[in-house]
Amino acid sequence: MQSKIQKLQNIWNKYAKIFKTLFIASVVIFVVIALSNFFKDVDWHAVGNGLQQQSLLNIIIMTICGLLAVVPMLGYDVAITHLLPGHFSKFYIFRSGWITNTLTNIAGFGGLLGATMRAYFYGKEARRSEILLAIAKIAVFLLSGLSILCWIALIIMYGFHDGGDFNRYSIWLIAGGCYFPIVFFFTRRHDSKLFQGLTPRLEGFITLSSTFEWLFVALFFILIGYLMGVKANLAAVFPLYVVAQILGVVSMLPGAIGSFDVMMMFELTMLGVPRATTIVWLLLFRVFYYIVPIILGAIFFIHHIFVQFDNFFDHIPLTITRQVAHWLITCFMYVSGILMLLAASVPDLTDSNRFLQRFYPFTFFFLHQLTTILFAIAMLACARGLQAKVKRAYWPTVIILVIGITNTLINLGTISLTIFLFIILLLVFLMRHVPYRKKLQYSFGKFMIDSLIFIGSLVLYIIVGVINTPNYSSNHNVPQFLLFPGEKIWLSGFIGLLLGFAILFLMIRYFMSGADPFNGQQPLDKERILNVINEFGGNETSHLAMLRDKNIYYYTEDGQDQLFFMYRKKYDKLVIMGDPVGNQAKKDQAIQKFLHDSDLYGYQLVFYEVNSDTTLTLHEYGFDFMKTGEDGWVKLADFTLAGKKQRSQRALMHKFDREGYTFEIVKPPFDNQLMSEMKAVSDDWLGKEVEKGFSLGFFSPQYINEAPVALVRSADGELVAFATLMPTGSKKLLTIDLMRHSHHAPSGIMDKIFVSMFQYGQEHGYEYFDLGMAPLSNVGSSQYSFIEEKVAHFIYEYGYHLYGFQGLRHYKDKYASSWFPKYTVFRKKASLVESMLALLSVVNQRIDQQESRHPWFIWWKN
Repeated sequence: MQSKIQKLQNIWNKYAKIFKTLFIASVVIFVVIALSNFFKDVDWHAVGNGLQQQSLLNIIIMTICGLLAVVPMLGYDVAITHLLPGHFSKFYIFRSGWITNTLTNIAGFGGLLGATMRAYFYGKEARRSEILLAIAKIAVFLLSGLSILCWIALIIMYGFHDGGDFNRYSIWLIAGGCYFPIVFFFTRRHDSKLFQGLTPRLEGFITLSSTFEWLFVALFFILIGYLMGVKANLAAVFPLYVVAQILGVVSMLPGAIGSFDVMMMFELTMLGVPRATTIVWLLLFRVFYYIVPIILGAIFFIHHIFVQFDNFFDHIPLTITRQVAHWLITCFMYVSGILMLLAASVPDLTDSNRFLQRFYPFTFFFLHQLTTILFAIAMLACARGLQAKVKRAYWPTVIILVIGITNTLINLGTISLTIFLFIILLLVFLMRHVPYRKKLQYSFGKFMIDSLIFIGSLVLYIIVGVINTPNYSSNHNVPQFLLFPGEKIWLSGFIGLLLGFAILFLMIRYFMSGADPFNGQQPLDKERILNVINEFGGNETSHLAMLRDKNIYYYTEDGQDQLFFMYRKKYDKLVIMGDPVGNQAKKDQAIQKFLHDSDLYGYQLVFYEVNSDTTLTLHEYGFDFMKTGEDGWVKLADFTLAGKKQRSQRALMHKFDREGYTFEIVKPPFDNQLMSEMKAVSDDWLGKEVEKGFSLGFFSPQYINEAPVALVRSADGELVAFATLMPTGSKKLLTIDLMRHSHHAPSGIMDKIFVSMFQYGQEHGYEYFDLGMAPLSNVGSSQYSFIEEKVAHFIYEYGYHLYGFQGLRHYKDKYASSWFPKYTVFRKKASLVESMLALLSVVNQRIDQQESRHPWFIWWKN
C-alpha cells in the first residue's frame, strides 16, 4: 500500500504542471462556453442603459465602499512586519499593502506575485529564508476568513431559510468550512519551524483580517445590488456569493475571473434577476472592487518608484516636480481667471471665437455672471499669492478650487472636464510644500501686472456697456461679438467688478499682513555696531551705519555678533550698502542666513558697491552682477609731492601755504559754533540741491559728531572747506565722506584737502587712502549686450547724472595708485530693470531737512 502511494506521489511530482495546466485549461474552456451561451440572450441595450442610469451619488458610494472593502487585507501586511526584522512606518505599510493586495486581487498567480511583492517591500533587512517563512505563515490563513463565511452561509441557509434553492451547494460550504478548523488545529498542535513565532494573538489577528476581508467584499457585492434597486432576496445572495468564491478558488484562475462570474450569472437569474441587470451588477463589482482600487495602487506604486528615484538623485526630481506643479497651477489660475473675466465682459466673443472656445471649457462653470466675476478675481488674487510662494495662499487656493470644481460638476458634469479638474487638485497637492514664504511683498512689477488685468477688464467692460446703450447702438454699427445680453446683466457684472476689486484688495492685504523684521526703521544700536567693528574691523563703508538712514541685519553665532549688513527696504527689495562688516571668515554663513531670512518674507537682495570677493561668493548663490564703478586707492607709503608728475600739486600746496590757509583735524564732540560754521559751508555748497543719503553721508550733526573732521581755514580764520573722516576700525585704510567747500573758496581747495589727508595718513601710520568710487560707462554699451542690460545702463547713467558724479574718474586718477572694481549684484531670476530702479531710488532718495531736537537735525522718509 505504501509503495502504491509512493508511486502516485512520484507520478504527481513528475506530471503536476501538466495536470494543473490541463485543469485550468478545462476550466477556461468551460467558462468561455458557459459565458457565450449566457450572453446569447442578453439585452445589451438594457446593459448600456443600466450603466448610464447610475447616479452620481451611487458612484460615489460604490467608490468609497469598494476602497473600504480592500482595507482589511492590509492586516496581512501588518502581520508580516511583526515576523520580519526592520522598522516600517504606518504609511509605508499602508502604501505597500495596498499595492500588493490590489494587484494580487486581479493577477492572482497562486500567491506567487503577492509573495514577491511583499519580499520586495519588507525584506530589505531579512534573509531570503526568513522572508519565505514569514510569507508562508501568512499564506496559510488567507482562506480562513472564507472558511468562517461558509459556516455563516450555512446558518443563513438552514437557520433562516434564506438560501433559496441552492441547498445542493451545501457540500461546497461544508468542505470550505472545514478548512479553518483543520488549519487552526494543525498550527496549534504541530510543532514545526513553519509555525514558530506565530503567537495565538498574531494568528487571531490574521484570521480576523481574513474574515473581514471576505465579509466586506461579500457585503459590498450585496450593496451594489441594493443600490441598483434589485428586487430579489438579497439575503439569499450571501450564501450564493460564498459558494461562487469557493469555486473561484478551486478554479485557480487569477481573481476567480470567469469562474466566479459564470456561477453568479446563472444563479442570480434563478433568483429572478434579469440577465442584463446581472451583467451590470458584476461589471460594477469588478470596476469598483478591482479596477478603482488598483488605480489607486498604481498611483501609490508610481509614488514609491519616484521616491526611490528621488532619493537616488538627491531630491532633485522632487524639487523639479513641485516647481512644475507650482508653475502649472499659477498659470491655470491666471489663465482661467482672465478667461472667466473675458467671458463675463464680452460673452459673445467667447462663444464666437474658436481660439477662446478651445480654452474656455477648461475653466470653472458658473451660471450667474456676478458669481463668475467674483470667483475669477478671487482666483487671480490667489494666483498672485501662489506665484510669490506665500504660505497663506495655499488653503484659500484649495478652497476656491474645491468650490469651483463642485459647482462645475453639479452644473456641467462632463467626464473630460472632471478629469482635468481633478488633475488640477492633484497638482495642488503636489505643490503643497512649495509655498513657504510668510508674507507677500508687492513689488512695482506685480502691481503693474495686476492693475493692467483689473483696469483693462474694467475699461473693456465700460466700453461694452457704452456701445450697447440704445443711443449708441442705434447710430453705429456694433460688431456682433460686442453685443451684450441685457442692461441688468451688464449692471450685475459692473457691481461684480467693483466687489471683485474689494475682494482682490482684501486678499492681497491678507497675504501681505503679518510681522516683518525687515520693515520699519530700526533705532540705531551704536554700541552693538562699534563692538563688531572693534572686534573684527570695519571697511570703507562701515561708518555709514551711523547715518541712521539704514537698517542693520546682524549675523550672530553663540550669542556673539559676527557680521552686519546695512540695508534699506524699497518695494520688495532690500538694497544692501557695501560689503558685510565684521568677521570675514563667517561671510559665507552670514550671506546664506541673510538670504534665507529675507526670502522667507518675500524680499530680494540687491548688493551695491561690493568688491570682487563678495561678488563671486554671491554668484555661487544664484546672483548676477554688473560692474558699476571702481574704487581708487592711494598707497600712502609711495605718495610724495616730489617729482615732475606732482609738480602742479606741489605748486598749489605752496600757494595755499603762502596765502595762510591752514589744515587741521578736530575730534568730536563739536560745539554749536563750529557746527554752525560747517552748516553754513554745507548750505553754500549745496545751493538749491537737496541732500541725499544711503551711499554717502549727509549733513547731520549727529552723524558728524561720530568721527573727526578735517577743517581748512583762510588766513583770517574763516572756515572755507571741511571733510568728515570715516573710521574703518584699523590703520589699514583712511577715507573721508562729506567733503564740502564754500563757493568763494579758492580754486584747488579739494586738492588741498586730499594732499593734506594723504600727509596726515602718512604721519599716523595708515597704509592706504580711499578716494571713493567713480562710476564707469561699461555696461550695456556693446551691440551684443542684452536689452535689459542696455536699459539698466541707461537708468544707472541717468541716475548718476542726477547725482553729479561725471568726471570723477579723471580727477581721481592723478592720485590713485590702484583701482578696485565695485559691483552691483542682484538675483539672476529677478528683473534687472526693477533692481536698478530700486537701487537708484534708494541712492537718490532725498533727505528732508526739518528742525527737531537739534536745529540742524535731518529727517528722512521712505
